[in-house]
Amino acid sequence: MKEDLVLPAPREAATDSPGEPLLQVEGLVKHFPVKGGFPIRRTVGAVQAVDGIDLSVHVGESFGLVGESGCGKSTTGRLITRLMEPTGGKISYRGKDITRASRKQLAPVRSEIQMIFQDPYSSLNPRQTVGKIISGPMEINGIEPEGGRDKRVRELLETVGLNPEHFNRFPHEFSGGQRQRIGVARALALNPKLIVADEPVSALDVSIQAQVVNLLQKVQKELGIAFLFIAHDLAVVRHFSQRVAVMYLGKIIEVGDRDSIYTRPRHPYTHALLSAVPEVNLGDGETGGRERIRLAGDVPSPINPPSGCRFRTRCWKAQDKCAAEEPPLIQISGNREGHLTACHFPEEPTIEARDEDIVLDPALAALEEAAAED
Repeated sequence: MKEDLVLPAPREAATDSPGEPLLQVEGLVKHFPVKGGFPIRRTVGAVQAVDGIDLSVHVGESFGLVGESGCGKSTTGRLITRLMEPTGGKISYRGKDITRASRKQLAPVRSEIQMIFQDPYSSLNPRQTVGKIISGPMEINGIEPEGGRDKRVRELLETVGLNPEHFNRFPHEFSGGQRQRIGVARALALNPKLIVADEPVSALDVSIQAQVVNLLQKVQKELGIAFLFIAHDLAVVRHFSQRVAVMYLGKIIEVGDRDSIYTRPRHPYTHALLSAVPEVNLGDGETGGRERIRLAGDVPSPINPPSGCRFRTRCWKAQDKCAAEEPPLIQISGNREGHLTACHFPEEPTIEARDEDIVLDPALAALEEAAAED
């Protein structure tokens, strides 16, 4: 990868100041209807993919959204970019409500909010050359850069570390990492102010992931673009994001700055996530003394989620109150400013080892006991 990025001049001078809210989401909801019945297909339920979340992304900020598969992360990203219509809630961009904006009203906003998709193989049109793929957004928006679109495409290819001479090649002639760089170049074509990156490295080899993440990080810093970085890899999110939100079954259950989330988590689910991160062996048999938490069962169905706190069916601290009342996302005692947690009985702010590991899965506990006896 090239050391120095060739950064094209922005389309217009930025008028936003760092730290100001760029995107605000309030009570965002997306339910997918479930059809059933015979002979008339009628709605018998709904998949509650996203069920009332609040978040904000500031100008030039990298904001991470993490959680296990099926929690609603990707749906949230597609709602923010208006690739899906929300069922409820409000999406504000630079102070303007775009929740129900028409296609014509969204036209000036579309160029400022771009998306990098998860799969670099299916997100590029195999019938188009790289030049056509990257220049497509400029053509659709009627933008004619100085020097022409071809020149701009070559600049963007160099920006993402590809050979500008590969302008006329097709996607199948590139590796997965190179294809994702093409996706990044396409997202940068219109000089966006916000990029939603939906697990941009999860489909890539580990050896390539670091290169793509470092590229995104450098582009973000040099161009001042805000990122909503969606991922399930906690190590990648920690490296890239300044603030992090943790999502579980359609709800945001904890949000805060990177250091407070990773070193002082308060929600039991965040503790469980962090305890699952592989540790480096220190050479003497010690791994740093961090706790281990193994949860029982699977994530409940989003068609019929648990009452109250959605994590209570897998939580070792659950009590009657957790089933009766949904915990609000608020700042609790001992948290830093801006560190919000949705839990009636939060954990201690540490990830150091407990006296005993928490093993909630009875089958796993039985296996470990049998192994110990042998």
